[in-house]
Amino acid sequence: MEKMNFFQKIGFGLKKTRDNINKKLNLLFAKKLDEAFFDELEELLITSDIGMNMSEKITEKLRRQTAENAITDPALVREELINIISEMITPESTEITASVILVIGVNGAGKTTTIGKLAARYKAEGKKVLIAAADTFRAAAVEQLEVWASRADCEIISRPQGADPASVVYDAIDAAKAKHSDILIIDTAGRLHNKKGLMDELAKIRRIISEKTDGNTETLLVLDATTGQNAVSQARLFHEACDVDGIILTKLDGTAKGGIIIPIMAEFNIPVKFIGVGEQVDDIIPFDPKAFTEALFDAKENENNSGDE
Repeated sequence: MEKMNFFQKIGFGLKKTRDNINKKLNLLFAKKLDEAFFDELEELLITSDIGMNMSEKITEKLRRQTAENAITDPALVREELINIISEMITPESTEITASVILVIGVNGAGKTTTIGKLAARYKAEGKKVLIAAADTFRAAAVEQLEVWASRADCEIISRPQGADPASVVYDAIDAAKAKHSDILIIDTAGRLHNKKGLMDELAKIRRIISEKTDGNTETLLVLDATTGQNAVSQARLFHEACDVDGIILTKLDGTAKGGIIIPIMAEFNIPVKFIGVGEQVDDIIPFDPKAFTEALFDAKENENNSGDE
């Protein structure tokens, strides 16, 4: 049932991307399997934001496997394509087991809403969640996070705008210990125009977390799916400066190029932990590579939506 729910939600969230891909894909699969077919497929993947390198790898592997297995049925070719891509983006684990979650990402990526959704999810699981509003630079950042903390029915530690972010984290860790919180979620500033200042700030925060906790921490990078190849650049920048343990991809329902998730996972070997598919507090779901790929390429939409399981 969990996978059924995932497929339904991700299917809806991927509607723009799926419609964009499958309108062309269905026409392509009506043609014969020749070199022109694979050239067109590669171009289709590139225009879906999967990227040139990944599109070449996927197409070449599909070309080789269809030849080796003498596959000519378009339905089987589509199934082979789904298997190839899902294998490429299947991490060892997508679970978050840390008691301290540091959330990073550029302004506008959806950090605030993501934190609220994560907090609500963990609260629904019966965990005691505390939020730290350490983005003290952006105007109204604290107020916006307070709104989401209220929606999630979680406590929040905050300070006035301009306060030292590291001091907020310091106080939040003490509060989490005193309140016996299960999870502390920390918001951070997202100022990429000043890379050194931002990364120095993150390093200071991570040092405080390391000194005051048992080190059971995960750093999650929030990326906006609608930014396309910019999301790849952001992933590279943050991963170089601050070890990223996982990615949360937001606004997947707002783009026709949701394939961006594929090059990000393949290039950086960073697992996507969650995806955001809407604005409601429960519109965040754990990432399932196979169901995602099936939804992306419309393989089993009718089958999965035809009745209850």
